Amino acid sequence: MSGQRAESPAGIPAASGIPAASGAPASPSVPSPANGDTFADALRRLRAAQKPPARSAPAYSRFVNRRIGRYLAAWAYRVRLTPNAVTAVSAVWTFAAIVLLVLFPPSWLLGVLIALLLLVGYAFDSADGQLSRLLGTSSPAGEWLDHMVDATKVSSMPLALAVGFYRFQVVPVPWLLVPIAFAIVSAVLFFGMILTEQLRRRTQGTVPLAEDAAGRPSWLRAVAVLPMDYGVLCLSFLTLGAIPVFVTLYTLIAAATTAFLLLAAVKWFRELRSWRPAQAHEQAHEQLQPEQTLPGHTPPEETRPEQKGDLR
Repeated sequence: MSGQRAESPAGIPAASGIPAASGAPASPSVPSPANGDTFADALRRLRAAQKPPARSAPAYSRFVNRRIGRYLAAWAYRVRLTPNAVTAVSAVWTFAAIVLLVLFPPSWLLGVLIALLLLVGYAFDSADGQLSRLLGTSSPAGEWLDHMVDATKVSSMPLALAVGFYRFQVVPVPWLLVPIAFAIVSAVLFFGMILTEQLRRRTQGTVPLAEDAAGRPSWLRAVAVLPMDYGVLCLSFLTLGAIPVFVTLYTLIAAATTAFLLLAAVKWFRELRSWRPAQAHEQAHEQLQPEQTLPGHTPPEETRPEQKGDLR
């Protein structure tokens, strides 16, 4: 999650011979790598095509997962996978781990397997957006698919953990309220991030949350938000063979995420309340102009320029 996360193009033009990204109607498939690009060539182009990382991104997601995702994106480009296909690969790895949580009792081996599956799925989750930027375009369908997969996994993982622990009676029943509450918090946090991002785009024309305040890495901030890092949650399953340790870590992560949600919700609400309705309406109207339509994207029927007079 991208966490937090749909990643949109950073204004990089499409390379010669490369079609629109997945979800765009222009092309149903990805051609062979342009001009005989090698894996190293794809990596270099990926580095040039990437948006600046967010200053608030936690350490694992920023310095580890993003880099692994770049290698996976280069591989996906070489084997002609679409961004939507990469999203599907991410979902397979992630939901395989979630199913294992329900089917098998906790153990060291299971913990290592689950952590590995989740981390690989997370890396592919980063790769789909990077591949989309390498191709030079994104699409509403691709962004929708990515969000749907993320929304499902952030709620289903803690619920699967609760079901598995209940089945095999490894913790006191009252503790099961922790993953259940975590599922609610994760769903609300994800929805709040996506909704705030869309409102910013619509009313202020700003960059998405993931691109906000880009700049040089801030190690202090990156480490401070580590408890909310999805990568850290994945790594916590390495301790699944030691239930007291895992329960402690998981509870701390859930508590930190809850505190972050409360603080973020207050910040988002104050930000939204500060926007002037008249200005917001004017900016939203300006975004319907033809010159602001993304290259290769056809405006929806209800907002095409020739129909603007019918808008209410």
